[in-house]
Parts: sequence; structure tokens; C-alpha cells
Amino acid sequence: MDDLSGKVALVTGAGSGIGRGIALACADEGMDVILADVQEGTAQAVAAEVEAKEVQALAVDLDVSDTVAYEWLAERVYDQFGELNLLVNNAGVMTAGPVSQGSQADWHWTFRVNLFGVINGVNAFLPRMRAQDGDAHIVNTVSMAGLRLNEQIPLGVYSSSKHAALAYTESLHDELATEGIGVSALCPGGVDTLIGMSERNRPNEFGGPSDQAARGFSPGMMSQQMNPEDVGRVVIRGVKANRRLIFSHPELRAQVERRYQRIMDDFDFFSQQD
Repeated sequence: MDDLSGKVALVTGAGSGIGRGIALACADEGMDVILADVQEGTAQAVAAEVEAKEVQALAVDLDVSDTVAYEWLAERVYDQFGELNLLVNNAGVMTAGPVSQGSQADWHWTFRVNLFGVINGVNAFLPRMRAQDGDAHIVNTVSMAGLRLNEQIPLGVYSSSKHAALAYTESLHDELATEGIGVSALCPGGVDTLIGMSERNRPNEFGGPSDQAARGFSPGMMSQQMNPEDVGRVVIRGVKANRRLIFSHPELRAQVERRYQRIMDDFDFFSQQD
């Protein structure tokens, strides 16, 4: 999609961080934007910023793990806007700590949002996007954690969910390529977001909310990282170019290369004759 003006985007996790940055970047392109977030009132605040750019905005409260709510949202979007050209499955949560110590609640909550939240968004909107006449593109926020293992903070549960989200996104990319529907995995590094405070939105069934930062994170730690609005502009560039992977931190390439070099080393070992 070279020209996004007049088209329609939906962004989950749009009430703050990367979601907000993407929503504002879409509005700058002249897109109408549906903003969804699980934290009540945050999407409405960003919707006001979007409307100030003289495009339409619709703010909704949404738990991306709720398939019924997603189906309701899909019906509302198509009733009000007639089509959806850009679906950004961005909502995500983080749990931290040694992977061997992850609780069942940690695993279920993290995958419920980071993987099944993406799947639910695609399942709700893809059939409608296939049937519409307008352009269609899907962006799933994966994180660099889908390509590497963090070298400073133990993020095994989170990284596992992101590896799964990357495999899903790449598979979807290949399946939809012949239909003309673009699919991209957004793989950002450190960004100034509240991801380290994800526990504030943990449902009661998975242990309930907490004001504690994820292990290895401290208040204000992420403020030294990339501006989310810059990430939003990178996403727009990637969508226009129909890239499979969208990188906001190319300087992290060496970390990915080290991870895959370890894999190649084992290939080399077993390719050698005794």
C-alpha cells in the first residue's frame, strides 16, 4: 500500500507505547484509526490525539484474548467504516525471570495475550479483509525476543511466546502472499513503553494485578529507549514496502547473528565425520 490516505487502520494496545506511536503515524498518513486497549480510558485519550490530525478515530476497550469481544469489534468496524486496510495486532505483556521458574499462570497469561491475542485478531478480521475490495495488510508485533534470547534479562516465558508469534506471522505471510494481503512481523528492540509494568493488567484468574515491575526492570528504565512515535514511522515504512520483517533497531543485528551462529555451529558439528 503506497498511499494510506483515506484508508482504515486498527491498532490494539493503542493506549500507550508502541501502539500509540503506530496509531499516530497512521493518522499522519491520513488514515482513520480504531484504537483498542485493555486499560480503560487510555484508548480514548489517544483517540483525541488522532482526531486532532483531522481523521476519524474510534476508541474501544478490548481484551485481545476475548474472542467474542473481537467478533463484536469486527462487526462494528465494518458497519461503521466499510473495510479495514491495516490490522496491527500490537497488544502484549511481559513476564520475566528464569524460564524454569515460570508458573502456570505466567505461561498461560503470556501466551494468551502475546500469541492468541494475535491469532484472535487475525481470525476475526481476515475473512472480512479477504472479501473486501480495498487493500489489506496485517502487522503483528513480535519483538526482537522472537529472534534472539535476551543477554541481560531472563525473559524465557516472554521470548517463547514471541518465537511462537514470529513462526505464526511468517507462516501467515507465506499463505496470504498469493492473495495480495501483506503480512509483517514488527521486531522492535528497547522502546520507551510500559511493557516492564505489564503486571498492572494481569487478570485475577492469573494472579491479579500488581504495581511491581517485571524482574530486571526498574521504574524509568525504558525511558532511555527509542521513542514509540519513531517506531510508528518505521512501521509505516515497512507496510508501504510490504516487508516480511520490520526492524526499528538494526544495530541489534549482531545479537541475532550470534544466536544463529550457535545453531550453525551445531550443524557443523554433526556434519563432521567421526
